[in-house]
Amino acid sequence: MNYLRDPDAIYQQSWKTVEKEADLSSINDVGLREVVIRMIHACGMVEIADDIRYSDDFMISACEAIHHQGASILCDGMMTVAGILQRHFPKNNRMIAPEFGQQTAADAKRARTTQSAIVAESWRPILKGSMVVIGNSPTALFRLLEIIDEEEGRAKPAAIIGVPVGFVGAAESKQKLINNRHKIPFITVIGRRGGSAMAAAATNGLLLHTLDKAR
Repeated sequence: MNYLRDPDAIYQQSWKTVEKEADLSSINDVGLREVVIRMIHACGMVEIADDIRYSDDFMISACEAIHHQGASILCDGMMTVAGILQRHFPKNNRMIAPEFGQQTAADAKRARTTQSAIVAESWRPILKGSMVVIGNSPTALFRLLEIIDEEEGRAKPAAIIGVPVGFVGAAESKQKLINNRHKIPFITVIGRRGGSAMAAAATNGLLLHTLDKAR
């Protein structure tokens, strides 16, 4: 079979294709552009460029937290954790993986909610200044925003990558993120689309951007 095998060439051609086919004209920030390209590359849909939303302070806040503050990265799913390039952590950042076990299942049943919402609840003591990455569960994003409201913004993360995927609650939870009253820096993609691969790709874009700036 005749196909491209060289990894560097595949990488470069993929980036050129995204830049050619996706409308990125409104993104002037180099780092943000890289994050968006990686999100598009992760799902193979150039059309999502029109649906990606972000706050103006997302890159500044996220990069400051990761690179200068050594922020912990809180993830809602193991698939997201698996996709994040931890070897590029610039400081002693901690990856906080979700714990899904018998206790989490029991707590979710008792509270009549999802296990992902229980995972989000476990973040409460360490939310302040953290980097939250949600790529799977709308209920995790809903619960996260509820906790921040309950704490009156005292448990405010440095930034949120919120791209839960699905047909129930995904679009609504992301709209809540966009409209959050505590002005938390964020990036998301409106509608049903999203996923762990996209969340991990956005995180990797941040990690590699901060790494490049440090060189």
